[in-house]
Amino acid sequence: MPIRQLPEDLINRIAAGEVVERPASVVKELVENAIDAGANRVVVTTATGGKGLIRIEDDGHGMDRADLILSVERHATSKLSEDELDDIRTLGFRGEALASIGSVAELSIASRTAQAESGLKLEVRSGVRTGPVPFAMNQGTIVEVKNLFANVPARLKFLKTDRAEAGAITDVIKRLAMANPGVHFMLNGSDRSPSNWPSVTGTGALEARLGQVMGDDFAQNAVRLATSRHGVVVAGLAGLPTYTRANSLSQFYFVNGRSVKDKVLVGAIRAAYADYTFRDRFPVVALYIAVDPGEVDVNVHPAKAELRFRDAGAVRSAVIRAVGEALTAAGFKASDTVADDVLGAFTAPAYAAASPVGFSPAQMRQPLPFSGYDRPMGLASANPFSPAFGSLDGFAEPSARMEAEPSPALMEYPLGTARAQMFDNFIIAQNDEGLLLVDQHAAHERLVYERFKAQLASGPVPSQAQLIPMVIELPEEDCARLEDAAPELERFGLYLERFGPRAIAVRETPALLGNSDIDGLVRDVADGLAEWDSIAAVNDRMEAIIARMACHGSVRSGRRLRVDEMNALLRDMEATPHSGQCIHGRPTYVELKKKDIERLFGRSR
Repeated sequence: MPIRQLPEDLINRIAAGEVVERPASVVKELVENAIDAGANRVVVTTATGGKGLIRIEDDGHGMDRADLILSVERHATSKLSEDELDDIRTLGFRGEALASIGSVAELSIASRTAQAESGLKLEVRSGVRTGPVPFAMNQGTIVEVKNLFANVPARLKFLKTDRAEAGAITDVIKRLAMANPGVHFMLNGSDRSPSNWPSVTGTGALEARLGQVMGDDFAQNAVRLATSRHGVVVAGLAGLPTYTRANSLSQFYFVNGRSVKDKVLVGAIRAAYADYTFRDRFPVVALYIAVDPGEVDVNVHPAKAELRFRDAGAVRSAVIRAVGEALTAAGFKASDTVADDVLGAFTAPAYAAASPVGFSPAQMRQPLPFSGYDRPMGLASANPFSPAFGSLDGFAEPSARMEAEPSPALMEYPLGTARAQMFDNFIIAQNDEGLLLVDQHAAHERLVYERFKAQLASGPVPSQAQLIPMVIELPEEDCARLEDAAPELERFGLYLERFGPRAIAVRETPALLGNSDIDGLVRDVADGLAEWDSIAAVNDRMEAIIARMACHGSVRSGRRLRVDEMNALLRDMEATPHSGQCIHGRPTYVELKKKDIERLFGRSR
C-alpha cells in the first residue's frame, strides 16, 4: 500500500484520541483555559456524564474576533512566549484542545472582551467552522460541547456509565479547585448534585479551600507544610499518621499549580510516612510543589497529567524533610477520628435501642463485660512481683503508693494523670478536658524506637554484656545469615557469634532494651535477614531492624504497672515526637472529651 497524506479531519480525530480520553478530559482542558484567561468564577454544567453536554462559563479576559477564529485551529496558542518549551508558566500550552474537541463533538464558543460592545460566537462541527456571529453576553467565555464522540462510535462505546463519567468530572474540578483557591467554582447539571466552592483569599486560603473540597475533618487532622530546600518550595497539608485511608485516592499532588501524577512525589510521601503508618494504609495529603519552570518538563504527556523533574532527588529530599519536620512538630498528637471510632463502637447498632443512652431495658439488666472483675488493676495496690519499671531509661523510680485523688498539677498535662490500669495493658488517664485510654505496649514501643533512632544517629548503640552468653538454637541457614550480618548488627548494640553449626551465642544486647526477650529478638532478626535475602540490606532496612528491637524491648501487654510508672509513661509520650501512633501505625491513645462521654449517657443538651 503506498504512503498517502491523511485528511485533515482524520488527523484531528487522531490527535483528539491523545488529548480527549473521556468527558473529564474535555472539562480539564476547558477549565484550565478559563483559569489561564484570568477567570475569577467558573461554572461547569454537564448532562449524561458529559457525553450529552459540557458547558463551561467563565468571567475571564475573553477573546476578540481574530483570537476566537484562531483558537480552534491546531497548534495555535497564546500561552507560549517566543516558542520556549522550557519555561511553561500556564496550565495549557499545546494549542490542540479546542481543535481536537471540535473534531469529535459539536463545539460552540462565545466570547467577549472588556472593550467589545457585544460578544461573538462560532461553531465547529466535525472540524468545520462556521461564524463568528454577534452574540449577547457578559465579559468572559462560554464553551459548549455536545454529543461527544458521536462521530467516533468506537470511542463512545468504551466510555463508562453516566454516573462514573460524572464522578470523573467531579474529581477533575476538585483538583482544579484545590490548586486555585482564589477562583469560585460551581458544578451542576442533571446528572449530579450541585457543588459550590466559593473563592477564598488571604492568610489560610489554602487550608480553607482544602476544607471545602476534602472536608473540615482533614484540615483538623493534618499538619501544615511550609519549607524550602534546594530551590524546591513545599506547601500544603499532610494528614496525621493515624488519619489514613484504605487506598491512595486521597493523595493529591500539585506542581506549579498543575495537578499531576508523579512517581517521585508518591515515593517521597511513602518514604516520609514509612515509620508511622500501618501497612496497607495510605496517608491523606495535599502536596503543593513550586520549582523553577525550567527545572521541570511538563511536556512528557499529551494530557499533561505527568511530568519529569530535572533533579528528582532534590524534590524527593525536600518533600521527605517537609513532612518529617511537620509530623515531628505535631509531637504526640493523634487524629480525633480515633475517638470518633470509639464513640461509634459505643453506639453501634448492636446496642442501639429506644433508650436515650443506646441500651434497651433488657440490655440494661445484663451484666456489663467488665463486671466480673473485683477491682480495676492498678488502682489500690501495686503488684509486688512487678519488675522495676524505673529501670528502663527515662522512667522514674516507683513509689510505694498511689494517690486517691489526681494531682491538680498532673491534670494540666495534655495526657493528664493516670487513674487506673485495665486488662493489664490499657492505662486510664484523666485531664482537664476528658478521659484518655492509652495502650501501654504500643506507646512504649514508639518511645523505645525513637530513642533507638536517636542513639544510632550519634554512633553505635550502647550495649550491655550478658553475664553468661545466651545460646539460641536456630536452623543452620539462619545461623549463617546472622554470622554474616554480625558486623553490621553490632551498630545496633547486638553482638552475636556462631556457636556450632545450629546455634548462635548472644554476648551483648542493646542497653536500651534492658531484660528483653532476647530469644524472640534474635529470631525476628533472622527472619528479617531471610526475607531481605542480602547482608547489604541490613543498612537499607535499618528502620525495620530497629522496629523489631523496639517491639521486644517495650513494656509488654499483661504487665501490671504502678501509678507513677504509668504517669512516667504519659510524660515521656508528651515529650516524644510521633508517640501518637506505634511503629506499626496504630494509635497509642484515644481521647474522649467530657462532652462526648456525657452524650453517651444522654446528658448532652
